[in-house]
Amino acid sequence: MLSLRLARGARPLALLRRSLVATAAAGTGFLLLCAMGYATGHPDQTDGAVVRLLWCAVPLAATAQLAIAVARADPSVPFGAGFAAAGGGPARSALLAGASAALSCALGCALALLVFLQLRGDLSGSWLRWADAPGAAAGGPLGAGHPLPAAATVTLLAVVPAVAAAACAARLWPRGAQRARGARTGGALTGGRTRPRSTERVPRGAEPPELAARGLPWGIALTAAGIAMGAYTSNTDSGPPPPSDALLPLPGGLGGSPPGVVGGWALTAVGLVLAGPGLTHLCGRLLAAGRPGALRLLAGRVLQQEAGRLGHSVGVLCAVATGAYAAVELYGTGSGPSGHRPFGPLTGLGAALIVMCATASVLTAALEAKSARGGTTDALLRLGTPPRLLRGAAALRGLALLVLLTPLTWAVAELSTLPFHR
Repeated sequence: MLSLRLARGARPLALLRRSLVATAAAGTGFLLLCAMGYATGHPDQTDGAVVRLLWCAVPLAATAQLAIAVARADPSVPFGAGFAAAGGGPARSALLAGASAALSCALGCALALLVFLQLRGDLSGSWLRWADAPGAAAGGPLGAGHPLPAAATVTLLAVVPAVAAAACAARLWPRGAQRARGARTGGALTGGRTRPRSTERVPRGAEPPELAARGLPWGIALTAAGIAMGAYTSNTDSGPPPPSDALLPLPGGLGGSPPGVVGGWALTAVGLVLAGPGLTHLCGRLLAAGRPGALRLLAGRVLQQEAGRLGHSVGVLCAVATGAYAAVELYGTGSGPSGHRPFGPLTGLGAALIVMCATASVLTAALEAKSARGGTTDALLRLGTPPRLLRGAAALRGLALLVLLTPLTWAVAELSTLPFHR
């Protein structure tokens, strides 16, 4: 009930962010339902159905990342004294953020179910040619003409809200100093006379600046291990050309999608996400190195301070860009190694969903960082700092991240796809 009331009283920007979460959840739920529809329409092709279901884990992870970014930037779940005096605190705020994310995702999944049933023709006939073309009842991507098991439908649709809620609650759960700070702000409950010491909004789920760079060595190690694993698997799993009906036929004589190659790509993506805060902090240190002027010093220090907030979202965007570059590199001609087009409408939907979630996560994290340093910005303006200097520092931070991460992303993508060109 509190989540519903907070949603009703939210600002337009907060409602826009939650609508993005609902849209991402709708896309992910639709892909899950399509995988189940394919399984019901092709009961003899269990391997293809399982692989399609496993590939849905990528947009599911992207949706959870977007839900975390939106929950961290949501101003309606504060850590202030008022919420603590009402019996809340950092832990209950994290649970409330998870409930809000689950509510948005449940709304999106309900919309996905309606669209899926409409496209299958279960409601009033499908209006998409590829969904109910002749023979679609026996071999279409939605499994039209076959009944859907109600328990499996509800279970699949419940996965998206459950994963998003668990991810938000785990990411925003108080740790150490936040728990102690929450206990201090609830001092008004002890005797009714003690006033809270602080009413400022504490950033939630953000790593301290001094800890942001600790994940860089581990991220580099995981990325290198993923690239090596993909290269080794591509040499040992080579075989005949993939069949024309393979889900994701890989060039270079690889049949279908070898688990080792997919596992190597997953390790590479996790390594980039883990190295994101460290790379952002390193970029800030390079900006402020030497004897910087006011512009470089301000841009570098702010980038180091915000590395914990921006880093993971930037790492996710780098991983998505690496995957997109690899897909274009492998299938740049528009046809797979068997002469057919490997990308269909569902693949395009999944790719667009992942790119949308990664981009929205970065923009949301940037807005959160800007809101968090609002007091510092006001103080600088009161001291006579030209607004042009602040805008120039923001542009310099974006340019520095682009200059550092673009060649790194290109190098990782090239190394990941290099074994398939031999």
